[in-house]
Amino acid sequence: MNLVKNEKLENNQHELHIAIDAEAFNAGIVKAFKREAGKYNIPGFRRGKAPRHMIEKMFGADVFHYDAINALFPDAYEAAIAESGIEPVDRPEVEIVSASTEDGVVLKAVVTVKPEMKVGAYRGLKAVKKVHTVEDAAIMAEIDRMRERNARIITREGAAENGDITDIDFDGSVDGVPFEGGKAEHFSLTLGSGQFIPGFEEQVVGHAVGEEFDVNVTFPEQYQAEELAGKAAVFKIKLHEVKTRELPEADDEFAKDVSEYDTLDELKASIRKGMEEQNEKNAELEVENDLVDQIVGTLEGEIPPVMFETRVTEMVRDFEYRMQQQGLGLEDYLKYTGSSMEQFREGFREQAEKQVKIRLALEAVAHAEGIVASDEDFENELQRIAEAYKMEVEKVRGIVPEADVKKDLAVNKAIDLVKENAEITVENVTDENGEEDKGEEA
Repeated sequence: MNLVKNEKLENNQHELHIAIDAEAFNAGIVKAFKREAGKYNIPGFRRGKAPRHMIEKMFGADVFHYDAINALFPDAYEAAIAESGIEPVDRPEVEIVSASTEDGVVLKAVVTVKPEMKVGAYRGLKAVKKVHTVEDAAIMAEIDRMRERNARIITREGAAENGDITDIDFDGSVDGVPFEGGKAEHFSLTLGSGQFIPGFEEQVVGHAVGEEFDVNVTFPEQYQAEELAGKAAVFKIKLHEVKTRELPEADDEFAKDVSEYDTLDELKASIRKGMEEQNEKNAELEVENDLVDQIVGTLEGEIPPVMFETRVTEMVRDFEYRMQQQGLGLEDYLKYTGSSMEQFREGFREQAEKQVKIRLALEAVAHAEGIVASDEDFENELQRIAEAYKMEVEKVRGIVPEADVKKDLAVNKAIDLVKENAEITVENVTDENGEEDKGEEA
């Protein structure tokens, strides 16, 4: 098996001619015969027991040629790609140029490859690093969220208020006729949550335990159950119970209960430190994104549309996997949201195109600078992945492709080079309105 021809075509395509010698082809035919003989019914022979020459006589001398070529092509194509040094971004279009048991096979494969892109200036770029100061109000807001998470649910007397958790029976009807899904007993409804259609929860507010009353509402014009859209409905309600959330006091005892710290001041200090570290990471990421966007803006070259389509497909598959983890299939999700697959894919397109351009731009920087990842870099990355996923390094090695990981590492090095050679002005954002105090250049 060898590469006979590698011709560069228009539109980022290459035409490869791949030869499979007669010996390998004939061996492939023998394997195809053994694998496929049972499919052919020859009079006088039990299925799968007829000799090869009888099958070829009845169905044609080339009856096993296609199966042999189909089995031999993947290895031949992979070897040809390695020899040519191109990087395909799509499946090849393949046709048989010639095939015989005497001379072997010649295949033509036309494949779209990753484009050769160029970028403009990537050294000396300018960016502003905005670091948000952690205000006392932000710390107290986090303390309040912690209090909410540790609240006690207690039953109380009196009229229901927004924020209360109510236990209700409801029985809905439209023009006096009950409808599907309109009835339930002992339903737990948090008032003000927006769980029910507009106007429902507001009419429960003010009623006390034991009361029975009507709630009058109108279904939205755009409602998932079309037969109810825009219709006026009456719900008969019985209020069984009212509960409220009792928040713990923000004091030293609270700090001991919810953290490793003995005092509220220590807890606040820890929260401040965490927020400052996160603000620093966010500021670094914003600078990185700004610099990369500047480079992408100078990107030159024709990007094959298939690269965008492939990235959209990958993003759809990632989304589908996450849905499956939650017990929901993609088809069901589309049905619930009223979207078609075409509309769903289109929702990923802008992000997919941006990601493809970013990758190509940074690869162009890496190529221009001769940046490559070393074997040591690869081993360190394997160790990082193993620690992150609590796996053995050798198991990780068997899962992740070395070439792909090294490309990712080279791209990361390109980002580092761009940041190291950029003029970055640090600004501290000191209030909620975004007013900034300019600092020094980095």
